[in-house]
Amino acid sequence: MNDKIIPVKAGEIHTLTIRDLGIHGEGIGSADGFTVFVPGALPGETVKVRILQVKKSYASAQLLEVEEVSADRVTPECPAYKSCGGCQISHMNYEAQAAWKENRVREVVSRLGGFSGDLVLPVKKAAHPFGYRNKMAVPVSQASGGAKIGYYRQGTHQVVPVSGCLIQEEENNRLLRFAAGFLTRHNISGYNEKSRKGTVRHIMGRVGDHGEVMAVIVTASKNLPQEELWVKEIRELLPEVVSVYHNVQDRPGNVILGKTMRLLWGNPALTATLCGLTFEESPYSFFQVNQEQAEVLYNTALEYAELHGGETVIDAYCGTGTISLCLAKKAKKVIGIEIVAPAIEDAKKNAERNGLDNVEFHAADAGKLMPKLYEEGLRPDVIVMDPVRAGCSEEVLQAAAGMAPGKIVYVSCNPATFARDAKILSSLGYRLIKVQPVDMFPQTTHIETVSLLVKE
Repeated sequence: MNDKIIPVKAGEIHTLTIRDLGIHGEGIGSADGFTVFVPGALPGETVKVRILQVKKSYASAQLLEVEEVSADRVTPECPAYKSCGGCQISHMNYEAQAAWKENRVREVVSRLGGFSGDLVLPVKKAAHPFGYRNKMAVPVSQASGGAKIGYYRQGTHQVVPVSGCLIQEEENNRLLRFAAGFLTRHNISGYNEKSRKGTVRHIMGRVGDHGEVMAVIVTASKNLPQEELWVKEIRELLPEVVSVYHNVQDRPGNVILGKTMRLLWGNPALTATLCGLTFEESPYSFFQVNQEQAEVLYNTALEYAELHGGETVIDAYCGTGTISLCLAKKAKKVIGIEIVAPAIEDAKKNAERNGLDNVEFHAADAGKLMPKLYEEGLRPDVIVMDPVRAGCSEEVLQAAAGMAPGKIVYVSCNPATFARDAKILSSLGYRLIKVQPVDMFPQTTHIETVSLLVKE
């Protein structure tokens, strides 16, 4: 399509009917058959928009007016909603959010995987659609009036100052407000990404059992200004904080934590309980940010594995061993495989902490280790996979199918890559039985799934 036959131009006003939501929560409509994305619009609405940007196959537009309002529209409770890019669909009531996510999984499984949408079960909704995040990492930038702390404006790295976040646990919000006041009181600079000047880059908070909090102050500088005062005032004003760390991240880019980490005061780790197991969290540890829904996710995976005590299970992409240890309570033996070596060290400590001696962990590429284990005579009954958003490598899928387990349980944070991988597993002799969406992240477009595949 060339520019001459594109029916819209930047600056034009159009009236559109919204038919669906995009993967980032933006409304999708058409102007003379040409796709237009409209953030803030909902399916079924008639909206007046101004075209902002035109590409070869689509345009983006600003929502000017909702002429016909969806019954699913609500007024977002967060005052920063229009500027912050964190929660894309808080203008939709929670029942509608969950229904849209379920339909999205059904559509992706059908379109990309070639499976029947009837395999997708009703979404498991969150009991608490707000106040569920136990981890916070807020950027700090430098403005003419001093340091700004908040969240990024959607699609940018411009910091929108906020005094709290509705999806965060309140302990993290208290830490955020404290940090904002501390930076102002003591005239400490934020960080400028372009000039690479300034001091504080991020404030990170983690909430563990009993509301205990770990605070991490991330700076671009080697030293933390007012280091003793940070500790003194946190201890006075935030009694729930049990450890204070200083981290140095002096490299450009989006990675929040650097390699230098110092404990300034308190406990080196938090304790968090999940599915009756106890885990220790360090600043670098991965742990599910929605603990309540993580239990729903893991219990679903356990249900699909259908363990009776005599099985051998492989947990590929095991991370710090959370799913592995849940499996170990029900299986004869569990083998966890993860390519990130520090995560495996955490997994071993977690197994020891919980008194589980029927699980072993390997720091290795699952695609290479599983064929080797098979050659050595290992015959797993179940393989569990929980990869990153990019999904499994084809080597892992080939290796998993080559070991011929009776069941493969696939946990995914990306329906599209799951559908792709399930299609490959289908070609390797596995039949998709069911797909269970679990809403881990209300107010956002993200959705997790747990799926069962059985050997034909």
